[in-house]
Amino acid sequence: MRILYVEDNEELRETIGMLMETEGQTVVSCASAEEALELDAQQAFDVLVSDVSLPGMSGTDLARQLLAQRPERWVVLCSGYELGTYPHAWGPHVRTLIKPFELDELESLLTTIRHAVARSPA
Repeated sequence: MRILYVEDNEELRETIGMLMETEGQTVVSCASAEEALELDAQQAFDVLVSDVSLPGMSGTDLARQLLAQRPERWVVLCSGYELGTYPHAWGPHVRTLIKPFELDELESLLTTIRHAVARSPA
C-alpha cells in the first residue's frame, strides 16, 4: 500500500512518516499540498494522510482534488480541530484523526485501510 503523507512540521513529518513505514506500506512524505499533487501525478497513491492546516493549499482542498481524480482513494485528514461530518460526505473512504492523536490510533486506522485496499478489485 502506497501512502502519501503531507505535514508541514518537519519533525512530525519525519517521525510519523518513519513510523508508518511497515512491511506492506511504503510512505512518501512531503511538506505541502502542491508537492503532494506533483508526487501523486507521477504515480497515484492508495492513501493520503494529510494535515488540514498547510501553507498554501489546505489539506482539505488537496483531499477534494485527489478524490475527484480517484474516488476510491482513502484519505485520512489530521486536524487539531473537530471537522464534524462534512469530510465524510466526500465519500466512504474519508476518515479524520484529531491531533494530537495516539500512534496506535493511526496504526489501527491504517491496518483497517490496508485490509480494505487488499480486498478491493485492482
